[in-house]
Order: sequence, then structure tokens, then C-alpha cells
Amino acid sequence: MAALDIDRCDLKSKANNVSHRTYLNGTDRLIVRRGQPFIITLHLRSGQFQPGASTFSFVAETGPSPCESSGTKTEFYLSDKINMNQWSAAVSSHLGNTVSLTIYSPPDARIGSYSLTMKQVESTRLGDFVLLFNPWCPGDSVYMENEEELKEYVLSQDGLIFRGTEKHITHCAWNFGQFQPGILDACLQLLDMNPKFLKNANQDCSKRNNPVYVIRVVSAMINCNDDKGVLAGSWDDCSDGVSPLSWCGSVNILLNWYGSACQPVRYGQCWVFAAVGCTVLRALGIPSRVVTNFISAHDSNSNLIIERYYDENGTLIKKSRDSIWNFHCWVESWLTRPDLKPGFDGWQASDPTPQEKSEGVFCCGPISVKAIKEGELTLKYDAPFVFAEVNADVVSCIQRKDGSQEKLTCTDQVGQRISTKSVGKDTREDITHLYKYPEGSEEERRVFEKATNQNKRLKTQPAPGLHPKIKVTEGMKNGCDFDVYAVVTNNSPKPKLCRLIFSAYAARYNGKVGDVCAMKELPNVQIPPNEETKIPLRLNYYKYCKSITADNLIKLVALLIDNETKVTALAVRDIYLENPEITIKILGTPKVNCKLGAEITLKNPLSEPLQDCLFCVEGANLTDEKAIHKHIALVRPGQDVKVKVDFTPKEPGLSKLVVDFSSDKLRVVKGYKNIIISE
Repeated sequence: MAALDIDRCDLKSKANNVSHRTYLNGTDRLIVRRGQPFIITLHLRSGQFQPGASTFSFVAETGPSPCESSGTKTEFYLSDKINMNQWSAAVSSHLGNTVSLTIYSPPDARIGSYSLTMKQVESTRLGDFVLLFNPWCPGDSVYMENEEELKEYVLSQDGLIFRGTEKHITHCAWNFGQFQPGILDACLQLLDMNPKFLKNANQDCSKRNNPVYVIRVVSAMINCNDDKGVLAGSWDDCSDGVSPLSWCGSVNILLNWYGSACQPVRYGQCWVFAAVGCTVLRALGIPSRVVTNFISAHDSNSNLIIERYYDENGTLIKKSRDSIWNFHCWVESWLTRPDLKPGFDGWQASDPTPQEKSEGVFCCGPISVKAIKEGELTLKYDAPFVFAEVNADVVSCIQRKDGSQEKLTCTDQVGQRISTKSVGKDTREDITHLYKYPEGSEEERRVFEKATNQNKRLKTQPAPGLHPKIKVTEGMKNGCDFDVYAVVTNNSPKPKLCRLIFSAYAARYNGKVGDVCAMKELPNVQIPPNEETKIPLRLNYYKYCKSITADNLIKLVALLIDNETKVTALAVRDIYLENPEITIKILGTPKVNCKLGAEITLKNPLSEPLQDCLFCVEGANLTDEKAIHKHIALVRPGQDVKVKVDFTPKEPGLSKLVVDFSSDKLRVVKGYKNIIISE
């Protein structure tokens, strides 16, 4: 059958955008939500579509380096009906020289800018579209059932932000403006400017199916402390910029940032950071709202206590980084949390105001609000900090001239009248009960004691002296050179001189250790007081390849000896070297008793050739319980090796096609592909 001669493709932007509730962004381009089908129409120059005879596939791609293994590229074939579990396409109607197609993206697809290509004999680019989270889709992790709440937390472009004091709450109107021209582009640019994207764009894009990850990126990128983020903060002189009090909305802030090559906009304070963060999250499709906490604690040392020092005259003595703000604003977003134990779905708090670092970056959350209420401080992310914001005890130390000290403890001061805008009304909703039990109640004290005990376990202080640990880099791949690090901490008030022996050995999974892969001995490593020093050890492929086993394990050992006390400390860590990925592409429509093909691809990551290569392919109900073998004599360095296997499925349902690859230098490389077989 000859390929379809396509004149043009109509992406039906207006109709689709209305159906997907994105029409407020405009109708000049296609903007859709995942987990919901959309329609496109192909206009043919000649001929017509013939069911069963016209066959073609589509490729949807996002990110600068799309690939199937990362979920940023997918090829899907025309089928009889839409498959709600994966990217799929089906003909909805055809008449004369037009063919209308339904395209479906799964509810866990990566969000972002996509290109859509149709593959026949040659590829035809059909157009571009933007894919967003879909809180109207039950399969999406940001699903919200209540329509009135969806109008408020996704579609509403304005709202109220509460400020003042707990005794005198005021509010200001704010233009979130998430659908205004240019804002969605600014939000997508924000994702592409985050350091994780700049370091490894494919890895970053591959994680954009997860709202937890996206919220964390947004939390970091609203402030500019670690990156080319949107806002610079100032709580002092703002004469060289715009006072935070002068802003009325997020639109000018985001457009100024986007239009100035991502230079930070001056200035923001907490309600500005939170409001801009809320705009970005709503624009991306995540239900979000701004929350204000009155008498908000900033616990700098993570002990759940705010320590304040006064002299006998009641003058505050600055001896602590702890502080209490009259009010503080952050963002809540609605989503499920499959990464946490059950019971902690719903509202999640994140805070783009740069206060303390989280995993080395100025961001905070998202942490389940329910986890804060129950004092579950071991749950990620940043539970101790947010718990302290709403529930820390305040200890006031009165220092007398004679050196004596009196401590006064207040347990009910922090976390008052936590507020957000009511749904559908310009009134304040008090949500304090979502964060904490009533002040002074038995439940509130029980939760605080529970949180304190958990926090002590999290914050156990190391003993004085020298302490080694081993850190590694991400993506340690077999065939690559990479660094590992011995990190030596001097937990004492004076400098230390020590001897370090840092070694790497080939290892087996049963604990046996083989030959040395690398070693470094430093007789005089100086560690400053209360600081840490990082010492790298380079693992070169040409050295470890001679020793490493099929287990792909290397054991790292850092032995540390204090030159003065002769005290010895030891750190041990096993690392696994990642094998290359096997890519499996299914050729044809999976049906019972119909011949099906699979194209299997693997790239040689080594700087030397692979010999005696063997692919072994099998699958229950796919290959007649027999393995299919494909031999390749030689694969050059960096070369892609491809094989094609044919098989006939015997039973309907879900089956796995399992692939094993081995060679003289790479062994036990595994891959698989889930295949849904229809009747």
C-alpha cells in the first residue's frame, strides 16, 4: 500500500484547547493535558485512507536529546482503538482526502514541549504541542475531584494573599496570571534553566512525569540563590530594584525574567516568592494555593526549638540564627505521594523563599501537610524545617550580669491562624487544623514529643574526632572513567593531620574481594577544625576492566589514621557500574497468532571492540518457550548494534519480552519490554 501523501496537518488547536481547558492560553498553538485524547486532522494531496491497508506510526518527542529509555521519546502505531495505558493513536473518522486521528498520551507522560512526527516510508513532521499535568484525569497523580476547587486552584488567575499579624490579618489581591501571553513559555523556560537540566537534560526531562520532582525544581528556581532563578530576595535596601511591596502580580515578574535572558528580577520577599511559585505550578497544571502562617519560626539548627537571648533589660542579644517572623508564606500543591507510605496524599507544602538548603540547594519540600500534623519527620522532603515553622517551642534565655541564666519556654506561640483564600469566595479560610492539633491539647504535645524523638535520630551529632565517608557521582557506567571521593570530617575545634589510604577493589555479590582497581595513599592530609575535606580517587576503565567481574561491583575502602592519636577510622562502600541500556522496539500490532517483530539495539560504550556478541531473547507466550539467539562477531567502539527477531504471540494479555546480551567484555546486560497482546 502506498504511503499517504500528506498536504498538511491541522492540530485543531482551538477545539482541543477548549476540551483540555487550556484555551485561556490562546488557541494559536496546541496545548493539551496528559491522560486525555486530542484530535488532529490529516489533509491529503491525493488518494484516501484505507482501513487495514494504510499503516503508519507516530513519534512524540520532548527535550533536547529524546530517547525511548528515558520516556522522552515514544513511537506508537496506529491501532483499532486507543490504549489508555500508553501513547496510542486511532482513526476517529475519514472522508475523502481527510483523516481525523485521535492521539492519546498516558496520565504519567512527561510534561513539556513536544514534537509529533508521522512515520511512513519517510517521516513527516506534523507539528508541535505542549503537554501539561491533568488534574481532571483520575489517572494523573495531581487529580482533584472537586470541580469548584479545580476552578480555584488551577483555573483562577487571581486571588488573595494574607499578611499582617495573627491579631490583625490583612490581605492583598494578587494577579497570578498563569494564562497570560508569554507566561507558559516562561514557565517552560524555567524548567529548562534549572541546574539539573543544564547538567543532564535528558535525565531531567525524564523525571518531568513526577509532580514531586517538578515542584522541587520550581521551588529552587523561583529564587536565584543557586541558579539563574526568577527572583532575588531582599529584606533591607531595595532602592536598586522594585520593592516587594510594590508587586501586584506574577506576570511582570516572570515576563521580565524571561525577557532579560533569565536575569533575576529585584526584589521579592516570601509572599512574592510564594505567589510566583503558585503561578508557575498552576500554569503547568498542578493545583496550588498560597498559604500564610502567622508567628512563623525559622529553625536554623533543626532542633525544633527557637532560641532567643535577652539581657536583663529585655534587649534581644543576637546569639542565634533562629528567628520568628510575623508571618511567612509558602505554596501548597495537591497530589498523591506514592513515594511515601500510605496516608500522606493531598496537600503538600513547598517553599521557594530561600531560607535553608535542602540537599545542597535553596529549596524546600514538597512535604505532606498530614505528615507535619502527625509529626512524621522522617518523610521527605524537609519535614523538620516545616514542622518547626508551625510547631516549634520558643525558649527565651534571660542572661543576667552575674552570668546566671533563666529559661522561659513557650509551647503555643508558633503557628497561628494559618490562612489561605476560600474556594470561590474572597474570604479567609483558616487551615491551622490541617497542620497541627489544637494548641495545648494532649495530641499536640504527643506529636511534638514524637517529632522531637524522630528529629534527634535524624540529627544525631557525630562524636568528636575524624570521620571518613565515601561519596560517589551519579551515572557510574561500565566503560567510563569516573571519580569517587573520600570525605573526611574533622569534628573537633583544632586542625587535624591524618594519613588516608583510599582503595578500590573488584568485588563479588557474595562479599569476596578481588584485585585492586585503584589506590591512593596520602600520608599528611590536613583537615581544618569543624570542616570537611574531599579527596578524589580516579577509576579508569583501562585499569578496572581487567579485574571487574560480571557482578559489576567495586568495593571502596577509605582507611583513616589520626597522626597524633593514632586512632583509626574506616569507611566502606560498594558501588555498581551501570551497563548500557538495551532498547527494544516492537514492530507491528501485537495480536494473538500474528507474527510480530522486535528491533533490539545496544550501543557499545567501551573504547574497545566487543567480540563474540550474543543476544538471547525469550518471553512466555511469545517465543514458544524457546530462546531466540542472534550472534554478532564484532561491535566497534561506540557502535550501535541492532538485531531483529520475529515471534508469534500465543495468548492475550501482558507479556514481557526479555533480552540478555553477552560478549567478551560486557556480560549479563539485561533488558525487557512489556507487550500487551490483544485477541
